[in-house]
Amino acid sequence: MRYEEFTIEGRNAVLEAFRSGKTIDRLFILDGCKDGPVQTIVREARKGDTIITFVKKERLDQMSETGKHQGVIAYAAAYEYAQVEDMLALAREKGEDPFLFILDGIEDPHNLGAIIRTANLAGAHGVIIPKRRAVGLTATVARTSAGALSYTPVAKVTNISATIEDLKKEGLWFACADMNGEVMYRCNLKGPIGLVIGNEGEGVSRLVREKCDMVATIPMKGDIDSLNASVAAGVLAFEVVRQRMN
Repeated sequence: MRYEEFTIEGRNAVLEAFRSGKTIDRLFILDGCKDGPVQTIVREARKGDTIITFVKKERLDQMSETGKHQGVIAYAAAYEYAQVEDMLALAREKGEDPFLFILDGIEDPHNLGAIIRTANLAGAHGVIIPKRRAVGLTATVARTSAGALSYTPVAKVTNISATIEDLKKEGLWFACADMNGEVMYRCNLKGPIGLVIGNEGEGVSRLVREKCDMVATIPMKGDIDSLNASVAAGVLAFEVVRQRMN
């Protein structure tokens, strides 16, 4: 399966992408450029809370595939994002307790793609990612998901902690993956559940961890002390599946 290119270059092309409703993850603009057309693009970007980064010409030249960026390059999502409400609605339609993945700053597109694939196979109703300091739905993510992105809703939110608080009001409990917690086999992962997986290097942030109801630890017997983020997500996800089957 092939996925559309998600780099858009040139002022007219980028502006048209915004006005057509295309989901733009990030916008790169030549530092110091403040003319009318660029300001119009910035206004459109802010309407959708797109991340705007001002960079030097050398950086834009390196990013450009056409050599005609005109001081503006945008990264568009390979797929459209869902809403968190869509995931809850999907769980209701299936008559199941909500099962969500919440990813706190996953930066590697291969990890994100693998987690989306795992989420689909484990029967999760969606994956939630933050707007900042995290990879979006790039073509690499889509390819790595091996088709799962076509079936698994992914929502992008401004604040992970606030989203967890909102979902608690919907009855969800949250378990974050961390080395310093309760062994996952002793955690009650039944019922409406959200699994929180942290950044590849730093894990789950303190603020997000404090919002979680449980800290689940994967028992390990080897000589190193951590798993790849997507592997950890898979191990915990299928512990949820096991407990639900029982």
